[in-house]
Amino acid sequence: MPIARYKELVDRYAAEIRAGQLAPGTRLPTHRALATREGLALVTASRVYAELEAMGLVSGETGRGTFVREATLPRGLGIDQHAAAAGVVDLNFNYPALPEQADLLRTALRQIAASGDLEALLRYQPHGGRPHERALVAEHLGARGLSVTGDQVLIVDGAQHGLATTVMALLQPGDVVAVDALTYPGFKVLAEQQRLELLPLPDSGQGPDIDALDSACRRRRVKAVYAMPTLHNPLGWVMSASRRRQLVAVVRRHGLLLIEDAAYAFLADDPPEPLAALASDSTVYVSGLSKSVATGLRVGFVAAPTKWIPRIARAIRATTWNTPGVMTSIAIGWLVDGTVDRLEAEKRQDAETRQALASEALQGLRTLRHPASYFLWLPLPQDVRADRTAGALMRAGIAVSTAEPFATTDHVPHALRLALGSVPHDDLKRALARVRQEVEAPTL
Repeated sequence: MPIARYKELVDRYAAEIRAGQLAPGTRLPTHRALATREGLALVTASRVYAELEAMGLVSGETGRGTFVREATLPRGLGIDQHAAAAGVVDLNFNYPALPEQADLLRTALRQIAASGDLEALLRYQPHGGRPHERALVAEHLGARGLSVTGDQVLIVDGAQHGLATTVMALLQPGDVVAVDALTYPGFKVLAEQQRLELLPLPDSGQGPDIDALDSACRRRRVKAVYAMPTLHNPLGWVMSASRRRQLVAVVRRHGLLLIEDAAYAFLADDPPEPLAALASDSTVYVSGLSKSVATGLRVGFVAAPTKWIPRIARAIRATTWNTPGVMTSIAIGWLVDGTVDRLEAEKRQDAETRQALASEALQGLRTLRHPASYFLWLPLPQDVRADRTAGALMRAGIAVSTAEPFATTDHVPHALRLALGSVPHDDLKRALARVRQEVEAPTL
């Protein structure tokens, strides 16, 4: 087939999609039907659709066919967009805050300004934090079921930086990392940047399928597992104590590195002990204060076996050298005086209130969520497409995320992930009512 003919077909479809002549959700002919209609080889017809998919104009779904994507919806929504546009109700990102937090910051800055240690905060800090700060973080983690010393703790620029430095220090390009079939988008981006291979594990309903992990390790050279046992983003489950023990047994059997992401763990009341407490010699535990305190407070924590601390500290040096002294001082002060504990308790209550609003607004629709989480997962009815729904909501001034940023499998489920923690309660109620309307009676 001449190149001009192949390109002509791609360009024709692209123009029709962009002009709205092929509406979002339109099912295109099968590869074989396209080949027959256009007089193409089957491999060439497949190449046409592959190029359209690479352009973000169509999506191929195993067993269903090829569909026109919602062209107004940014590809990878939920990863690249850091904030909603002015006037848009943001159900895409979580940046929960309480009204008094601005005053807390003003007070903390005044206290720092009056302290005798101010000049020290303007100088380079040790890469993983000053020893007394690391010891105080260790006490904080101990109250959450993780017994570590200050020598096992590093202070980083938020949980995402903790994940990044862990990967940089302990994994190599090409390493296979087992993850949930639906997982945190930030780890997907990190894996792509570091050229890791993600191996999706089926969802058992309350965590990853442990037998599937064991079987995969027997077939593949799996190096690590990335897990969110408390509290999973986006599905909201908390892994049971028995399932945690099963996971740890597989990790020990195959000599795996276990990366435990606890960014949302503060929202779960009395969860089982962390994986890092069960497998202290194999686990890197990552948490932070972005969700429990404020997203602008870029302070996070990494707890790891002593043997790995120098390597992770070197990765901190290679990226940010150290956390900003002023921000770290504020965070440590709030750990010591109980501010963090108080904010976490108040945010658990706030999240429960928001989940109650969601229960009322979405009554009758199937949802997956934790009763005290700041997000929920909304599987869509069989005839409702996620990209089209998200596009219609965006045009109505409501930003949501589809499953695409979270999916690690070729098959992407039609579902929405709704972040509940970033807008006032009244705006949230109105936005959720519109979500329900769009799911039950899609805008044409």
